[in-house]
Amino acid sequence: MEVGVAVGLIIGAFILGAVGAFFLTRYLFKKQLEKNPPINEKMIRVMFAQMGRTPSEKQIREIMRNVNSQK
Repeated sequence: MEVGVAVGLIIGAFILGAVGAFFLTRYLFKKQLEKNPPINEKMIRVMFAQMGRTPSEKQIREIMRNVNSQK
């Protein structure tokens, strides 16, 4: 009976750890996204400027649509 209890505790601890790790990772991921948001229109304009180009509004909207559709 003692072996069964030990195995049960090990399995229970593993499941509890997996659930805890899931929620901790989810929390940290959301926090990181708030701190460093995904690409926005301003970033696209800066990238175009670094390449020496001036983008039109149509190009910016197209790039934003492509980036958002890949999520």
